[in-house]
Amino acid sequence: MMETVVQCSNVVRTFVSRNMIGKKQEVRALDGLTLDIPGGIVFGLLGPNGSGKTTTIRILSTLLTPDSGQVRVLGYHVVKEASKVRKRIGLILGGERGLYGRLTGTENLMYFAALNNIGGQQASKRVQEVLEIAGLNTAKGRLVEQYSRGMKQRLHVARGLLADPELIFMDEPTIGLDPMGAQELHQLIPQLVKQGKTILLTTHYMSEADELSNQIAIIDKGKIIALGSPSDIKRRFSKIGVLELILRQSRPRAIEELTPIQGIKRVISNMDGPIQRLTIHTIPDVNVKGSVELILGADNIESIVTRDPTLEEAYLSMFT
Repeated sequence: MMETVVQCSNVVRTFVSRNMIGKKQEVRALDGLTLDIPGGIVFGLLGPNGSGKTTTIRILSTLLTPDSGQVRVLGYHVVKEASKVRKRIGLILGGERGLYGRLTGTENLMYFAALNNIGGQQASKRVQEVLEIAGLNTAKGRLVEQYSRGMKQRLHVARGLLADPELIFMDEPTIGLDPMGAQELHQLIPQLVKQGKTILLTTHYMSEADELSNQIAIIDKGKIIALGSPSDIKRRFSKIGVLELILRQSRPRAIEELTPIQGIKRVISNMDGPIQRLTIHTIPDVNVKGSVELILGADNIESIVTRDPTLEEAYLSMFT
């Protein structure tokens, strides 16, 4: 069995702020979070804005302390043994902050290596290794202010790999990247896992989570509401069934005609040239096929299939 690299038990974290009239307000970002993450996988942590994802990452990476509960990373207590945790983890954030534009890629990484107590020939060797891994070898001598956004993100990746961490936290690493930059990162992540690393990934892109993650947890209001493989999430936690149709002749009022059918939650219509495609979300395990055929006309339906929801459809069904 895979070793458990992250253990969270009943973790609570509350933030206190003041409103416009100076009154204190408490926001409970984590409300009894309990979560175990096995090693050697990509673990996706998903949830809406304000659900507790970033707070979780910051506690696990020792940037925040929990109010209560137990948290261990790689066997170490994140508060009492924070320095030991930091030596064995990497943190990769989205965006452009944290880099020095007037230094080259190599100079940036040499500076960060020094901060990680990596010096001399060891630093030079490791910097070259991570530049190669991140695909920045040909740009290492250029000023970072001349880098594209995708290149800056890859430099963040290189920075996060400097200390050869066992556990890597990636907090929305592809946000703002163009499709090519995101695809390059998608290709890198499985390579890191093959090297024995564990990756905790937060993202708002469901297709990215589905493609990369071995296991997924969905967090809402500081608690885990779904946990399992992407297939498990789609099958066990989705609150919809999906019916897809292709019509021979378009039906402009199809949404209005089908929505009143008992058991149908939503109808989506898309035109592909002259072909109309309908996606129907239903209450789980409810058969509306006969009613749909009756309204649209069986002869006008080119094809009709029932399928499992996508991860995005399953995710959205949990919050609507």
